[in-house]
Amino acid sequence: MKKIQIKLLGISLLLCVMVFSSCTDDLSQAPASSVAVPGEQFFSTPESYKQNLAKLYAGFATSGQTAAGSPDISGIDEGESQYIRGIWLMQELTTDEAVIAWNDGTIKDLHSQTWTSLDRFITATFARFSFQIVNCNEFLRQTTDAKLASRGLDAALIAEIKTYRAEARFIRAFTYWHLIDMFGGGSLVTEDSPTSFYYPEYASRAELYKFVDAELTAIIPELKAPKSNEAYRVDQAAAWMLQAKLYMNAKVYIGTDNYAGALPLITKVIGSGYTLHNNYNQLFFADNDRNGAQNEFIFAIAFDGLRTQTYGGTTFLTHAPVGGTMKASEFGINGGWAGIRTTSAFVNKFSENTTDARGQFYTDGQTKEIADIGTFTDGYAIQKFRNVTVNGVQGSDKSGDFSDSDFPMFRLADAYLMYAECAVVGKVGDLGTARGYVNALRTRANASTISALTADAAGANLILDERAKELHWEGHRRTDLIRFGKFTGGSYVWPWKGNVAGGAPTQAFKNLFPIPATALASNNKLKQNPGY
Repeated sequence: MKKIQIKLLGISLLLCVMVFSSCTDDLSQAPASSVAVPGEQFFSTPESYKQNLAKLYAGFATSGQTAAGSPDISGIDEGESQYIRGIWLMQELTTDEAVIAWNDGTIKDLHSQTWTSLDRFITATFARFSFQIVNCNEFLRQTTDAKLASRGLDAALIAEIKTYRAEARFIRAFTYWHLIDMFGGGSLVTEDSPTSFYYPEYASRAELYKFVDAELTAIIPELKAPKSNEAYRVDQAAAWMLQAKLYMNAKVYIGTDNYAGALPLITKVIGSGYTLHNNYNQLFFADNDRNGAQNEFIFAIAFDGLRTQTYGGTTFLTHAPVGGTMKASEFGINGGWAGIRTTSAFVNKFSENTTDARGQFYTDGQTKEIADIGTFTDGYAIQKFRNVTVNGVQGSDKSGDFSDSDFPMFRLADAYLMYAECAVVGKVGDLGTARGYVNALRTRANASTISALTADAAGANLILDERAKELHWEGHRRTDLIRFGKFTGGSYVWPWKGNVAGGAPTQAFKNLFPIPATALASNNKLKQNPGY
């Protein structure tokens, strides 16, 4: 395997900037050159602090300076190293919700759960997490009270930078959460870690969990109130949501149930002023930043066909699912990549609600069952992400290459289902309220409502299936299946799980991905996860 090189901020990072949706122009500035400069020089003007914060957010959307050719991470296909694409492959392609036809390296090993520590996609995602954390750390080093005082900044800007720092800590905590969820332990590196070369000590899953929990508790008072920040920037509701997700998965992460800790946070999120959009399908259109969907998004990653060009993100999610007899123009793209579809196990969840708008299956020329994963027409296609507006107008990139659709990380519908899970599985919260939240989502989707919701196995299965229908292809499924004890083993199998057409049990150690072999070779203080 090629050595993967991460270009570190302050050493050889090429600064790139994403545009927030706001009345200011300071985030649209690109660097004049690509010459490596010390980190200190990235903070030489008052405007540079917001620009550098933008780079941190851009770490979720872009893969480098351009769509291809100047990557943040070298040694792998640039599109494959993009943050959203990486977590999507690991969270969705490993489950009943997605298969892929391509023969790119080891990519089919993800769905069959036969991956190893040499897997290039797992390696790229681990490297992307490292890159994002390093950038956050450097931002925090450059914005200490002492640094700001020495640069003669005015009091108003210093006060605003305090909020920037809280957002940077959220972005770092969010990335560490993905590391905890997917890899377990790893290196815990912060702004207080040495800047000269050293080998970071290994931190266990429990130690990383404790760090993220403490960080979120500390920054919540310093973040802006819900719905009071600029578009795409996080607020207190995003931090409550992330901490609630940490607590809801606590039994998996640290062996201790904490639904009780999650419930009040979820209640705060639901009461924060976010509202359900009235049309499910429009949540994933090119104009989901302004068609009403944005009022449901608690934290979304901005994609713009002209200004955040990447072959990952929603560009991947609009191109890769299109093939066969599907018309690319209906998706606002110039052609499909004939890759991802779904399994019959997922399709069957809609059998009793065939009018459910969330079952966006394309069946013409497609078979429901998958005889050959490498054949795109084996398996129903999913028509979820589209690079067209509610009026059918193509996104801003008229070439049809890159998508405008934003990617929702957290949305209110998820908070509704989290509350319902707390009531049903955690036995905290009100079952009547939980049923109301589930029915609100079903009503929006034109599906039949439920008359009862019970705190038992049947209720738990209903919630898990409801999460699949509402949140499929949004990066939640693997985590959900693990939390419900159905990702590995034989309690739930789906087509081609275990590399068997009808599905087969897999080993429990696959609930964690391996620490990449390249990372272990680079730092012998890291510890491989059991089974690998």
